[in-house]
Amino acid sequence: MPSLSELLSSFDVKHGLLLPDSWRQGRTAYGGIITALGVTAAMQAHAGPLPPLRSVQVSFIGPAVGVLTFVPQVLREGKSVVNVGVDVQADDVLIARLILVFGRARESAVVHDFCERPQVEAPLACREFKMSEMPFAPAFTQNFQMRPAGGALPISGATHPELLIWMRHNDATDIDPGVALVAMADALPPAAFTSFTAPAPISSINWSFDLLEPVPTGEWFLLRSFSEHARDGYSSQDMHVWNEDGQLLMRGRQSVAVFA
Repeated sequence: MPSLSELLSSFDVKHGLLLPDSWRQGRTAYGGIITALGVTAAMQAHAGPLPPLRSVQVSFIGPAVGVLTFVPQVLREGKSVVNVGVDVQADDVLIARLILVFGRARESAVVHDFCERPQVEAPLACREFKMSEMPFAPAFTQNFQMRPAGGALPISGATHPELLIWMRHNDATDIDPGVALVAMADALPPAAFTSFTAPAPISSINWSFDLLEPVPTGEWFLLRSFSEHARDGYSSQDMHVWNEDGQLLMRGRQSVAVFA
């Protein structure tokens, strides 16, 4: 079972990639690893070092089955911001499209952060939750350690559909911190899954997020997902990631298809 470090260290954008089963989610690929590979492809293909990753939009279009290829294209490169598009194909069929924004830091007098981290216990004070051992768990969850810090659990019939879990990689040695965070940040089940009373399919449609610290730091990260609205088979959820120091590292949105 290749770790994130092993998988990304051997990844070459010029060649296709057959994703190992340990990074899959049912018949498709885990969305976080698709996104992390897309960011890595953009970084490899660019003529020089890119500025820090600032924002990402991903559309998950079809199942990632077979050999994956990544086609990055610089859309515009300005003084501060570089926009890159990445198409991901599986056996020549488009399965995901990414829009990446890399941005250099600029001096600014405007500094604020109004999104406080929830009051939770430290990671090691929370009990371990082996999601990979649950009967509904996708294969990729075995690549992470998880410790619930509050909220609800999957398939608990929750009326407040929130997941709040400390998480860390089994191995992200020598991986760009931003890429490692991207590979982790979609690892929670969709928050609407907490409202289920029995297993049923649920699938991410898209994912957009902003990276708020140019070089995310930490080992354990607090992930929060909250389904703000669900109706007609779709859920809209809010997503946050903090480190142990209480820094907000990422904020995102996601649309989810619900089959229950």
